[in-house]
Amino acid sequence: MMYHAVDYAGHPKGNMVTPENFSYQMDYLKNHGYKVISLDELVRGIKEKRSFPKKTVVITFDDGYQDNYHQAFPILKENQFLAIIFVSSEQIGQSGYLTVEEMKEMKQYNVTVGSHTLNQAYLPSVPPKEQRRQIEMSKKLLEEKLGYPVEYISYSSGGFSEAIKAMVKEAGYKGACTTNRGTHRFNEDVYELKRIRFSNTDRSPLALWAKLSGYYNLFRKHRAPF
Repeated sequence: MMYHAVDYAGHPKGNMVTPENFSYQMDYLKNHGYKVISLDELVRGIKEKRSFPKKTVVITFDDGYQDNYHQAFPILKENQFLAIIFVSSEQIGQSGYLTVEEMKEMKQYNVTVGSHTLNQAYLPSVPPKEQRRQIEMSKKLLEEKLGYPVEYISYSSGGFSEAIKAMVKEAGYKGACTTNRGTHRFNEDVYELKRIRFSNTDRSPLALWAKLSGYYNLFRKHRAPF
């Protein structure tokens, strides 16, 4: 599951869910028997070729907006749901973005942080030297600020290449998330994990069932890595 902002205004329409609709979507998971696991557990399971129960989900957020703390975190905490928020290290503490203190508090309730590059750079559009800097330095800076290992990265706008994946592995990340980009439809490769975007229009049982059923990946449009 991929989210961005949990708010009322100030974000692109497809990237925003109101707090009320986010709460409804989390209630749907709880009331329909879904198990929320960490991204780390998913990646370990894929590497071990383990099968997960059908109603198993991972909750992720991109960009590190401050509303993730003020609006989404209380709902996640109430439901005892794990999640990961991908943060751009140079944007920490800027207006509208998470602070170090907020991220440390969320970690106590199993809402962890991953890298979203230094500044949401679209990696395929920058030179290799800058790609490596964005990948390596974002991890280093986050770990210095937070005091715990940052083991996952989300590609900004989902863009990546085989060379970028290799840099991510070399930097010590255990896995990486994209959007609907890539070549592996069923997430066999932990360095290009596809996600499904949930938006403010997903507010009916049918819409949520469709996206969570597993069949959604069979029919939605897939895009090249970059």
